[in-house]
Amino acid sequence: MNIRKTLIALLILTMIMATSACGSTVPETTPGNNPDYKVAMVTDSGDITDQSFNQITYTAMSEYCEENHIDYTYKKPDGDTDYARIAMVDVAVAEGYNIIILPGYTFAATLVEVTYKYPDIKFIALDMTAGDIIAAAVGGIYYSNPDAYTASDYYNTGNTYCAVYREEIPGYMAGYTAVRLGYRKLGYLGGQSVPAVMRFGYGYLQGIDAAAKDLGVTDDIEVQYAYGGQFYGSTEITAAMDTWFTKGTEIVFACGGGIFTSAAEAAAKVNGKIIGVDSDQSGIIDAYGEGMTVTSAMKGLGATVKAMLNSIIFDNTWNEHVGKIENLGLVSGTDMSVNYVGLPEETTLWNDDFTVDDYHELVNKIYTGENTVDSSIDKVPDVSVKVNMREGTIM
Repeated sequence: MNIRKTLIALLILTMIMATSACGSTVPETTPGNNPDYKVAMVTDSGDITDQSFNQITYTAMSEYCEENHIDYTYKKPDGDTDYARIAMVDVAVAEGYNIIILPGYTFAATLVEVTYKYPDIKFIALDMTAGDIIAAAVGGIYYSNPDAYTASDYYNTGNTYCAVYREEIPGYMAGYTAVRLGYRKLGYLGGQSVPAVMRFGYGYLQGIDAAAKDLGVTDDIEVQYAYGGQFYGSTEITAAMDTWFTKGTEIVFACGGGIFTSAAEAAAKVNGKIIGVDSDQSGIIDAYGEGMTVTSAMKGLGATVKAMLNSIIFDNTWNEHVGKIENLGLVSGTDMSVNYVGLPEETTLWNDDFTVDDYHELVNKIYTGENTVDSSIDKVPDVSVKVNMREGTIM
């Protein structure tokens, strides 16, 4: 028995040492003077410099914790597996972190496993749907009869909050804005054809179509649409984007982590334009060419992280959120600052044809329902503009 205990202790120590070696306990960790809370996030298969989910989440967490003098760190799994992600939650809990942030649907199996395992830990899951959780628990059989299952049966609702976002709305805004700004040959490059990426793309098509109808230019619009099959750029995807741009595509909505690099590399050769995703990506995309980023279809992961941490640590409103899977979108038609989706007003390349005031009017129309945005992804939206949908993926 003593030998067994020793082996278990050595295993835990090895996991912690490996985590430290890969940079999980970062120098930026701020010693906190609030002993009740320590915050950790676990990255998916990427790092906190991925210019997407991990980086947005880490930045929001670190800003909040440094401002409020709370201990924080991040844990990077040693592989893209559920086992590796669960192991990093185990390490974070062993080190005393009692608020764990999980960014992305890839953590669904982790959530199913750890929320009952650690009932005293508070979990904040971002961009994870009920369907993601159920599928992780029961497998592919879920998709044959989704209505037969309830997500709350498969994870601990007593210590977990999940946020999902209405990606179709910022996708719609981006498409509408691009057409109103004068673009007629557009493209959509998605990462993998997962629900969030599909909602961005289908919203984009709806926005393009609505703007084209408003302007009476539906016959002038053509959209190239494809999924890369991965969330990072490659020579093959860059080659496909080269073809799009050389054949007349003017602007591409690149939606899927680091896949934007392929679109930006191709755009740089012909002075093409890019639409960013998730956050205001102008700072990183414009490194490929000044003024390359026309706008970005954003969702408020950072705002969600800060709001939920505040609800736990200072506001004592966690009980109002725990157990919910909240679908976050527009909260106001007039106050852009409180919305969880939108376009960046400071960096979008507005012009006389579509100004920031026009954008505010569009937001209000969506909020009031005058402009409707369908969230379904069971089929491609029925639009009047020409859409060239690529079968399969580029890779």
